[in-house]
Amino acid sequence: MPESWRTRLYRWAFNLFPAYRGTGAVVTYIAHDWREVRVKLPLNLWTRNYYGTIFGGSLYGAIDPIYMIILIQILGKGFVVWDKAATIQFKKPGRSTLYAHFVIQQVEIDAILDGLKTERSLDRVYHVDLVDKAGTVHATAEKVIYVRREESSFALIEKY
Repeated sequence: MPESWRTRLYRWAFNLFPAYRGTGAVVTYIAHDWREVRVKLPLNLWTRNYYGTIFGGSLYGAIDPIYMIILIQILGKGFVVWDKAATIQFKKPGRSTLYAHFVIQQVEIDAILDGLKTERSLDRVYHVDLVDKAGTVHATAEKVIYVRREESSFALIEKY
């Protein structure tokens, strides 16, 4: 699916945002419906560690906010979406540019919406790999994302 003008503008803004820019990563693609995002993390002066490989903080920082942002954009107003927990396993040193590919299927969105019909909140677990051009996995991350419906102001008033 191609990018829309809107997602292209988001991509440019995201790449200029200082906190993300500091990771050394670049968002290279955001699908028009936000269901797919691609990230590139080059090995360069800004991402290189003492041993000449990609710094672990850059590896994690490159993928950290992506699933949360995807869900915020897909679910829209009326939902609270937060990163809750994360782990990363470093499998091989990054000696070249690495890539991450994030995809959210409609079945996942349906599961979230169905789950929130009966539960106040949900924790969803997502995985992403950082791979080189050949597809070799250099790091694997697991992200736990917290999702709940926003409470309306009327519901808050009724509580008190």
